[in-house]
Amino acid sequence: MTTPHDNHELPVSYEAAGVSIEAGDKAVELFAPLAKKASRPEVRGGLGGFAGLFALGKYKEPLLAAGSDGVGTKLAVAQAMDKHDTIGIDLVAMCVDDLVVCGAEPLFLQDYIAIGKVVPEKVAEIVAGIAEGCVQAGCALLGGETAEHPGVMDPEDYDVSATAVGVVEADELLGPHRVQEGDVVIAMASSGLHSNGYSLARHVLLERAGLPLDGHMDELGRTLGEELLEPTRIYALDCLELASECEVRTFCHVTGGGLVGNMERIIPEGLVAQMHRSTWTPGPIFRTISAVGSVPREEMEKTFNMGVGMVAVVSAADRDRALAILAARHVDSWVIGEVRAAAEGEAARAALTGTHPQH
Repeated sequence: MTTPHDNHELPVSYEAAGVSIEAGDKAVELFAPLAKKASRPEVRGGLGGFAGLFALGKYKEPLLAAGSDGVGTKLAVAQAMDKHDTIGIDLVAMCVDDLVVCGAEPLFLQDYIAIGKVVPEKVAEIVAGIAEGCVQAGCALLGGETAEHPGVMDPEDYDVSATAVGVVEADELLGPHRVQEGDVVIAMASSGLHSNGYSLARHVLLERAGLPLDGHMDELGRTLGEELLEPTRIYALDCLELASECEVRTFCHVTGGGLVGNMERIIPEGLVAQMHRSTWTPGPIFRTISAVGSVPREEMEKTFNMGVGMVAVVSAADRDRALAILAARHVDSWVIGEVRAAAEGEAARAALTGTHPQH
């Protein structure tokens, strides 16, 4: 009979407890070349240090902006499809597109990957997506951490999060304080669901309707899985270009809470962002979720972006110039509304009226 004392005499290793240092080292070896592509001239040192170093340039009065986020239950789709090379783009997008709302240029990002069991090739796929997202955003992947969590997570499970840091001159800070009556509200098209509302989307499409991820759907023009894994569009460089060429008052990143919920965060008291559904038609994935799940319009609009991923509030004089700049950058954009004075006793600071065009 083996006693507890006898068990203590048996040789034990970290790997026997579920953590493989060798697998972690192999993962670093695979993703290091990918991460090096996501750099900037201000980066000092290289991968492997205890801290990432970034030389902040000369500014008159720099304000650092920082934001952290993850990608939510979109990860469940990536895991079900065993496709992990785009989820990192979503991660970067959710962080850097929050930064540019105030006019901040994303400088660098650090990621955190928690995983049940390190499979080097799988981790390399995840980091490849993060690096690609950083390239699209013009920021450096300054470092990160991969942590193996045996016994806490199932071997195939993982979660990702990141923190991005940017900078903006104090006198160039965008926000509600700049918004004026008569300003124009310009919408920028999303690439789909982006990274919000996946708990509802999965519940409707996969759990209730039982639709297969690998099944082709004519209304989507591809498989359901391909649609659900479409990466979030990164608008950072588009927004920075727009702000440098036009009188931009502020931006609005449309994420959880929908268009109205997020717009109310950037419109000051006394003003209303009046937006019109008649100016655009939500993409087929939104119509599919609504139809298959009998989801009311109000629930759809407070859960999903409904085809609008980013909004710019610009001066009326710069309306046409702003649209031309976005078109040149291949961003589908349109005037969705305007900023007007609030009526006496009117509480809402953002309003969406009318109906979408029928298809």
